[in-house]
Amino acid sequence: MRRLPKLILAKDLTMLRGDARPLSVDARAGKLVRIRHGVYVDARQWQKLESWERYALNVEAAAECLAAPTIFSHHSAASIHGIPTILRQQPVHALTTYAGGGRSRAGVRRHLVVEGSEQVQEVNGFLVTDRVRTVLDIAASVPFAEAVVPVDFLLNRNRNSQPVTKEQLLDGIKGTYSKAADRRVTAAVEFGAGDSGSPGESYARALIHVLGFEVPLLQYAVKTMRGTVYTDYYWKSVGLVGEFDGREKYMKPEYLKGRTPSQVVIEEKAREDAIRATGRRVFRLVWSDLSVSKLERALEAAGVPRRRRASAGHPNS
Repeated sequence: MRRLPKLILAKDLTMLRGDARPLSVDARAGKLVRIRHGVYVDARQWQKLESWERYALNVEAAAECLAAPTIFSHHSAASIHGIPTILRQQPVHALTTYAGGGRSRAGVRRHLVVEGSEQVQEVNGFLVTDRVRTVLDIAASVPFAEAVVPVDFLLNRNRNSQPVTKEQLLDGIKGTYSKAADRRVTAAVEFGAGDSGSPGESYARALIHVLGFEVPLLQYAVKTMRGTVYTDYYWKSVGLVGEFDGREKYMKPEYLKGRTPSQVVIEEKAREDAIRATGRRVFRLVWSDLSVSKLERALEAAGVPRRRRASAGHPNS
């Protein structure tokens, strides 16, 4: 994981020399980016960050500004744990046991819980809900396809050093949520798979299900002239291979494994040609395909079999 830039705090500058006004001047000049009141980061470094890295800095900034020790939850806890999620401009999430007054302000969404039910642990100096509670809380509050992403991650032994079982996740649901939320969480957990290769693969697979198409086999072994290759998706009834191309494959060291991005592109092309040589068809998806209407058109064009027609106006749209 890339090292995040250091936050610049007005309160630290005030203690050192008594004047934090230069920070506001630098922010107006475009040299700094103001994340929240009194918290800044170098603008050039900020521009290089991915959305999830910017979100992680927002959580860290909130921890620096909030007066009382804060228990982070939902997507914020997931960010600290290193659990992937679909962010969609999420606020910072935290728990509260105080029922009076406003529960959300200054970019922090507070979730009311019964005192003693928080399931807290400390990670890298932050107080957070534990991994199981974090993923279940997310699944209770987002659409199905988004819920599947962190569920898949916790179940996966290759992507996650401390995998859990579906039984552990299902046990964590009992007595925690409303009946409607319980059903949503259970559906996401039961659909979860421990062999999804990336957040994008998980999200696309869940959308495929939502749209009424047959859910593919994952990591299906295809014997080719180049040896056995494992596909992201496979629809056996029609001999169709689906591959998801996320940026991770071409950017992150753990995927590159010492290769350059151009070498990966060449190898992916050779791999695809080898699969086609077995008589199977291949199509590819990327993140920009993952809007409901665009994905549906792509799946229909590729010949992915349907199990039913999708319901109009599904929340994942």
